Amino acid sequence: MGAAEYPQAYIDYLAEYYGSRDYFECHEIMEEYWKEDELPEFRTCWLVLIRIAVCQYHSRRGNWSGAVKLMGKAAAEAEPALFDRLGVDGGELAELLGRTAQDWSGPGAAYRDLDLPIRDKRLLDAVRRRCAELGYTWALPGLHAGEDVIHRHLTRDREEVVAARAESARRKALSRGLREPGTRP
Repeated sequence: MGAAEYPQAYIDYLAEYYGSRDYFECHEIMEEYWKEDELPEFRTCWLVLIRIAVCQYHSRRGNWSGAVKLMGKAAAEAEPALFDRLGVDGGELAELLGRTAQDWSGPGAAYRDLDLPIRDKRLLDAVRRRCAELGYTWALPGLHAGEDVIHRHLTRDREEVVAARAESARRKALSRGLREPGTRP
């Protein structure tokens, strides 16, 4: 896959990952793309990238149980051959994720930036350009991202998420022949 062929959401994810270190935003970008299923062949890769961002978010905030569990899943699901086709050294990525899950499981677990092993120079150049367009400093240390980024979930508008969950519960109830939640018999 060439740099022009990489999905824009993937480039945007990597630009946020390396530039703002806003892992919450990384998760949002890739989750939206993952749901669109533009390249179903890489669906597992998108999910692994989502999980990496969530792991980084949790670890930076000291939520080790969440970070370790999800990093283990990401390590198990990372398919090296597919990541190779996405411009990342898939073998090195899988090793990094597995090693990180182990490191975080032991005493003295500490947040550290995980540099994804981008090996395609064209992809790296595209991500660095996007990073600059967004006004970010390349490879900003994650602990310097700022409190608003580190604790992003506390400030986001959850109205849409709450509404989507309520609609899902309503549909499930109706599909089981139950009355709609919140209505009288």
